[in-house]
Amino acid sequence: MRLVPGLRVLRRGDDEVQVGTDPRWAVRLGGLAAGELDALLALDEHPLSPLPDRLAASLTEAGLTVADDEPAGAAPPAEAATWPLLHATPPARGAAVVAVMGLGPTGLTTALALAAAGVGTLLLDDERLVTAADVGAGGYRWTDVGSPRETVAARLVRDVAPTCLTDSTREPHALVVVDQGATDPGQALTLLGTGVPHVPVVLREADALVGPLVLPGAGPCLHCLDLHRADVDPAWPRVALALTTRRTAPAGEAAHLAAVAGGLATAAVLGLLDGAPATGTSYEVPLPDVVPRERRWAAHPHCGCTALVAVPAAAGPP
Repeated sequence: MRLVPGLRVLRRGDDEVQVGTDPRWAVRLGGLAAGELDALLALDEHPLSPLPDRLAASLTEAGLTVADDEPAGAAPPAEAATWPLLHATPPARGAAVVAVMGLGPTGLTTALALAAAGVGTLLLDDERLVTAADVGAGGYRWTDVGSPRETVAARLVRDVAPTCLTDSTREPHALVVVDQGATDPGQALTLLGTGVPHVPVVLREADALVGPLVLPGAGPCLHCLDLHRADVDPAWPRVALALTTRRTAPAGEAAHLAAVAGGLATAAVLGLLDGAPATGTSYEVPLPDVVPRERRWAAHPHCGCTALVAVPAAAGPP
């Protein structure tokens, strides 16, 4: 056995070390002989070295080891080193198909993050042209202005993950939809009818609304959210209709807002693909601090969406 890659080994005293820095799994080992102490500290610089026999069992019991012969795989995601600590079984994201509709800076951030996280196929949908307002760090460039967003996004995805496909006839396992102002009520019902889990991202004047992840038949849907809003504001249906039928040209998306909103959308999709979907939770991400505010939602009693056939909790790729 060897130590999980990326774990730090830090000296705490003459005969004690700390393995790991995250409180969820960090442990202290005390009463160490000089040779054991030196061997453990050496792991901080040479993590592939074998563990001292007497301590291997303790570290294995704490879940901090992997097998010596565990295959490394080709170009694993940057987070792969933490998978033994976070997941009972390694995620199988390479077989997943995820669609992203709306490829402004927020949608592009989501697509690139999903590609970097090991998602095997991304379906990119946005025929609009890249504008000067789309140009930003790590995304569209000035030379991309005037080209179709989905074409440029496909090239950028390949730059991040050369093995990620951007074309497939397979149905997606998840869908991210980025809208301006509000989610189209008709589109929300159409998405529910497809049975495909989906994550809405709504960009407003100075904030973004991300989520909740909608699992058709399990937890609240987007129509539930509209009904809850109408309970508080009876004029909401008329306002939503105006926002979705008389759309103005999209304003520029602040880079730090796009980064946070895109990251939250990515996390929702990866949670689904990894078998731990989080339904009923959305985030409001306001400028200027872009600190997400969590909101919890329940299925609305007048919606009826939970009468649908529920999607299995591990609604990821086979």
